[in-house]
Amino acid sequence: MSDSVLALKDVTLRLMGNAGPVEILHGITMDVRRGETLGLVGPSGSGKSSLLMIMGGLERATGGTVHALGQDLTAMDEDGLARFRRDHMGVVFQSFHLIPTMTALENVATPLELAGDPDAFDKARAELETMGLGERLDHYPSQMSGGEQQRVALARAAAPRPEILLADEPTGNLDGQTGQAIVDLLFGLRDRHGATLVLVTHAPALAERCDRVLRLRDGRAETGNLRAAE
Repeated sequence: MSDSVLALKDVTLRLMGNAGPVEILHGITMDVRRGETLGLVGPSGSGKSSLLMIMGGLERATGGTVHALGQDLTAMDEDGLARFRRDHMGVVFQSFHLIPTMTALENVATPLELAGDPDAFDKARAELETMGLGERLDHYPSQMSGGEQQRVALARAAAPRPEILLADEPTGNLDGQTGQAIVDLLFGLRDRHGATLVLVTHAPALAERCDRVLRLRDGRAETGNLRAAE
């Protein structure tokens, strides 16, 4: 489709385990449209996070093709994938992945600096202030709550204004009220910047806010599961 931002065709993933090869994903074919919010749901071990990592070029598919913004991720080397993520994607993990020896401001500014942005620290400061962290700019991750750390991670992902935002259980380590605040910020990023959002979640309330939901089971997309959220 012409407005497709992510296009997967017959994607498979096979990893080696102690007892031999393990089939993680089986022939996933799907498209994600520009500006859309897609929720990936399913039981633990169904392949949700693996599929998200393949979309972000963080895991290589064993078979099939993955296109993002018209570029073939399966044909890129590791350097090419890293540059593509830097220029076009933001990724948010459940466990935050902040650099512990850097302040909130430095954590958010770093990817902008790596991209050669001369206004890296000004943009990082503005994004953190948008996240309600204007008083925490000089604090280290160990000095912040889980919710504050996740907001720093969101600011880091959003500051470069990526076309694609990927989130893996962004509320998984947070209490209900804090998690809801993170959800509101995620969808606010989509609304403000027009990013295409793909997220993995176990939370029904979060899945219901998505435009569409893809349910996985045993590494397969369930029949008829790509639907409008009700």
